[in-house]
Amino acid sequence: MPLNRRKFLKKSAVTGAGVALAGAVAAPSAEAAEVKAQGGRKPRRYSLTVMGTTDLHGHVFNWDYFKDAEYKDAAGNAQGLARISTLVNAVRKEKGRCNTLLLDAGDTIQGTPLTYYYAKVDPITAKGGPVHPMAQAMNAIGYDAVALGNHEFNYGIETLRKFEEQCDFPLLGANALDAKTLKPAFPPYFIKKFHVKGAPPVTVAVLGLTNPGIAIWDKAYVQGKLTFPGLEEQAAKWVPKLRSMGADVVVVSAHSGSSGTSSYGDQLPYIENSAALVAQQVPGIDAILVGHAHTEIAELKVTNEKTGRTVVLSEPLAYAERLSLFDIELVFEKGRWTVESVAATVRDSKTVADDPKITRLLKDEHDVVVAYVNQVVGTATETLTTVEARYKDAPIIDLITKVQEDVVKAALAGTEYASLPVLSQASPFSRTSEIPAGDVTIRDLSSLYVYDNTLVAKLMTGAQVRAYLEYSAQYFVQTAAGAAVDVEKLTNAGNRPDYNYDYVSGLTYEIDIAQPAGSRIKNLSYNGAALDDAQKFVFAVNNYRANGGGAFPHVASAQELWAESTEIRTRIAEWVTEKGTLDPKEFASVDWKLTRDGTPVF
Repeated sequence: MPLNRRKFLKKSAVTGAGVALAGAVAAPSAEAAEVKAQGGRKPRRYSLTVMGTTDLHGHVFNWDYFKDAEYKDAAGNAQGLARISTLVNAVRKEKGRCNTLLLDAGDTIQGTPLTYYYAKVDPITAKGGPVHPMAQAMNAIGYDAVALGNHEFNYGIETLRKFEEQCDFPLLGANALDAKTLKPAFPPYFIKKFHVKGAPPVTVAVLGLTNPGIAIWDKAYVQGKLTFPGLEEQAAKWVPKLRSMGADVVVVSAHSGSSGTSSYGDQLPYIENSAALVAQQVPGIDAILVGHAHTEIAELKVTNEKTGRTVVLSEPLAYAERLSLFDIELVFEKGRWTVESVAATVRDSKTVADDPKITRLLKDEHDVVVAYVNQVVGTATETLTTVEARYKDAPIIDLITKVQEDVVKAALAGTEYASLPVLSQASPFSRTSEIPAGDVTIRDLSSLYVYDNTLVAKLMTGAQVRAYLEYSAQYFVQTAAGAAVDVEKLTNAGNRPDYNYDYVSGLTYEIDIAQPAGSRIKNLSYNGAALDDAQKFVFAVNNYRANGGGAFPHVASAQELWAESTEIRTRIAEWVTEKGTLDPKEFASVDWKLTRDGTPVF
């Protein structure tokens, strides 16, 4: 995939104009020394503000498509690019637009029914198709550059390239390489010059880095086409080049968290959340806009181990709930611009109203998607909810496993694997999903399965399934028999997210939370008898897990029997539409329960 040089060059030459004065007065002796060094003239100073968002995940409006209502949470947060636009306008007015830069750190085109609709229902890739809502909004707001996120690849490379074509800004990925040539498949960097009266321009370089986990999570789309080496390695290659090209300021936009951890185990030699390691190991970086982890970090200072200089990191909250600001102060001395200080803060979307320019721009697309998700596809005999699904076997999750089981059985009919029993995996993604009694809509079902995962069938043995369950059971906090049980503190041991806890249907088992992790699965049986470790099973699993997401044992290396590109969410809607009635009697079963020394917890 050749570098998109036209768009890259088009945006590289953008310039600003204006002068920013120093905000503080130097001590007399220091100022005198500076004046002397400048041949009797006071040194020029310049103030640059870099704004950043990340993990927008298709949020244009402060709207919850799953609840068909304005978004609300307990913290009073507000979401959406319409709010970000208002914040950005305020910063540009305050600082001077010619003294600002606007970036994003990735995960842009996946995450809401709005983005799903224009990827799958009315796709941007169709001949004469629409312009992606995120491209429209981000173009209107005036983004300068955006790093690629891992979810950019969820709909395939064709959709990503079409989105790229529709953007007025480059999509950066210095470590997204063509698998054959090992050259960048996307622009690695972006350069912008800011003119200062009476001094040379300030040259700012933005290096974009994405997540190596793409090679696992979207293997079906990228294998043999793209490769994703580590962030530290590629930053070490590109930062010196940018400095040699005259960059006075180097900012990294990285779709990688700061914790130094990975969720894909040892399948790749690269670290998933390595932004802080980049700051620590690679000299020459002034600031890093952090993404991927969905956490809020107003300012994190990391000392570079080679230079001793401080690198400032900031990660705004996902879904356009926050805007990060890097205020960078420069001084022109000895014939060059030098970064004197960097400070990071965040601004909160809930403090402002929507920008009417953005709401007007995308009202039609929003209305179309609202109508789409409110289509009725069936009738539920009773209310189903995920409220207790983390610690009780909930019928609503059994719906997912049943649909997956039926789809895989149909797909393998007539093959040599048709006679094998099918087990099915699912996770309690949401704590608030509900399918109410009565009419069932697409939005009800979409809220149950919020990710665009697809279905894969793997061949597993009983022993491998046992190990898989033990690994999953690490999710629970060890709780002694007789101790009080607080359900709010019972799960997420070791900060394991809910989406990395799996139900497995088709078996029965107990999870003894009084026991240490690794020794919790008890009374594991299949078809009423103790599980035979040599028994072979077909394992219906989502593509994230099948490719190694969550680092569950055996599944990534297991033989793949079948896979498809239709989303599991779509399969659920088809299943409910065909049945007409959603009755738990057709899919619910109690396959597992929590115990302590054999006594049920609930």
